[in-house]
Amino acid sequence: MPSILQVALDTPLHRLFDYRLPDGLDAVPPGSLVEVPFGRTRQVGVALGAAADSAVEAGKLRHVIRVLDDRPALSPDTLRLAQFCADYYHYPLGAILLATLPPRLRNATPFVADTPWLLLTDAGRAAQPSARARAQRALLDALRTAPQPRETLRVQKQGRHAAALVAAGWAAWVQLPPQAAGALLDDPLLRSDPSPAPAATAEQQAALDRLLPALAQFGVHLVHGVTGSGKTELYLRLIDAVLAAQKQALVLIPEIALTPQLEQHFRRRFPGRRIVTLHSGLTETARTENWLAAPGCDVLLGTRLSVFAPLPRLGLIVVDEEHDASFKQQDGLRYSARDVAIARAKQANVPVVLGSATPSLESYAQALSGRYRLIELKQRAISQAQLPDIELVDLKHIPLDNGLTRPALQALADTLARGEQSLVFLNRRGYAPALYCPSCAWVSPCPRCSARLVLHRTAHRLKCHHCGFEARIPAECPGCGNPDLKPLGQGTQRLEETLAALLPAARLRRIDRDTMRPRAWAELGEAVHGGAVDILVGTQMLAKGHDFPNMTLALILDTDGALYSPDFRATERLFAQLMQVAGRAGRADKPGRVLIQTAFPDHPLFRYLQRHDYAGYARTLLAERKQLELPPATRQVLLRAEATTMDAALAFLQRAAALAPDMADVSVFGATPAAMARVANLERAQLLVQSASRLALQAFVRDWRPRLDGIRPRVARWSLDVDPLVF
Repeated sequence: MPSILQVALDTPLHRLFDYRLPDGLDAVPPGSLVEVPFGRTRQVGVALGAAADSAVEAGKLRHVIRVLDDRPALSPDTLRLAQFCADYYHYPLGAILLATLPPRLRNATPFVADTPWLLLTDAGRAAQPSARARAQRALLDALRTAPQPRETLRVQKQGRHAAALVAAGWAAWVQLPPQAAGALLDDPLLRSDPSPAPAATAEQQAALDRLLPALAQFGVHLVHGVTGSGKTELYLRLIDAVLAAQKQALVLIPEIALTPQLEQHFRRRFPGRRIVTLHSGLTETARTENWLAAPGCDVLLGTRLSVFAPLPRLGLIVVDEEHDASFKQQDGLRYSARDVAIARAKQANVPVVLGSATPSLESYAQALSGRYRLIELKQRAISQAQLPDIELVDLKHIPLDNGLTRPALQALADTLARGEQSLVFLNRRGYAPALYCPSCAWVSPCPRCSARLVLHRTAHRLKCHHCGFEARIPAECPGCGNPDLKPLGQGTQRLEETLAALLPAARLRRIDRDTMRPRAWAELGEAVHGGAVDILVGTQMLAKGHDFPNMTLALILDTDGALYSPDFRATERLFAQLMQVAGRAGRADKPGRVLIQTAFPDHPLFRYLQRHDYAGYARTLLAERKQLELPPATRQVLLRAEATTMDAALAFLQRAAALAPDMADVSVFGATPAAMARVANLERAQLLVQSASRLALQAFVRDWRPRLDGIRPRVARWSLDVDPLVF
């Protein structure tokens, strides 16, 4: 009988599929990508091994169409990591394996790299553009560090400057894959001296003395460092040691927005090293080329999906801002990149460093228990820089005017008068959260969701931030015909407008998802560091990772909603957010000041915040969670269901609860509508399962999931969320 190949496919089925090998093909290495027939279509799958026989009748077995030898096979490390995810998150192995690939490699069309690279010429190495051609000088400096792909230059809007260098004979376009570009950097003429490392502080050196000897083996190290304490410098020194040992470093960051500035920082520190970035903001071609270049790179910098990138010489994993919820995927495979990074580090026997000024309670509890190694940086790295003073503006006694109080406006005016910069934080984009009719109390509803349409006045649209629905701003109230509709509440657009009217001399810049693109971050850094911006108005995109030396004031608006949210994690997230935003102020030699407008100044959260006492607040929350039997004292799995009616979604969950295994140490709660009960015309409900034992909960789900597959009729679409963050 011909050899049988077992193939993993991107389907919702928890099984492999058997195919015959074609004549002349005796074996296919595990991890190879193959094209196979599936139903009436063709799919790309991953070969996982041969089998002596099959449960499918010999006459019904179909043949592998071809092996895709234009792309590398998935490594054994990737296969093992995907199997861990399949077992822990109870998700089909084939769907995980295909999700680790860039979209361009998931189809059978041959892939040919077509991104040219801009390379410095001999004339360019000695060239000195005029002082007025600052952009050309900056691009030449970048080329002296490394060749630049056209895609990067396009995103950074440097195309015309590249053309000018080519016209002058200082640079040339070459068809160069990333691996060859990296190899060229061995040429001494293309290498530049690394930017000098600042002297390590006493705390940093103590941390290095503990971390450097641990680089040869697995361990989880939680670096709890206050904002501005030099966590990035710690990462760079560890990476330097890893590169000296001819190994690779993987650095995970939560936001695409942080990628350009970190990449620039890494390139300055490690000139001549091959640094690759991976994130969804890249074009499909660039993302594919970077993924293919990963095995030969020295440092891979990327967002959560980068945890699956092929790195055969892996020596270190760094997870920066490890507390950030962006590391948790909220659809499909609902994995935590932080937790998968720890699993990968354990499989590869390499250390993983988790860094944050406000660690997640899960990580901090592990550190307190001794399972993680806790390393603390309690002082800012710049000796003159002190943690900012945090003041509360009591909204019960001081009235608001367009969302701002008089003390807040005075603080902004004083900072402006001193020639210093301010940050105004409001975590709500758009002009206003809703459009309101004062006559009949109509408030702009989304027709597809249990949410309000947000007013975006600049675009003249009402938009849903949950399903993407958009509509024109109505000329009159749909309910009563009143033409005098009012914006209800405040978003960043309206706040920017208000500040422009109240402080006409201030140069404002708004930072939110509506204004920022990849190149915009580089422009923002240049503008802020160059003194071209006085006040930044922004959402949580500004809350972490940015270092603006002249920023001395942080004003925080409208955060009280989290204090009475039904989400038990709301106050943990709020504390982290406030501390991160506060950390943007006073990072250099000028003292920082933080003003928080709140109607609850006596809340314990603010007392800990004013003392910059993360550890005290974390221990308080951990005690509460233990008393209430909530994570991290317990483990949870959420069964989600979506259907055209709420009755159907709840009925499915009730059937699921009836099929649950009877285990004494696992609790199954009742089915309830989700907090956001309707999204994109689908009603959503959920059922919570909880246990103090992770092993018991995993055993429960392993037994339960196949029973869920058998529920008929299928009136709802369902998914399992292990360790959920959003309810």
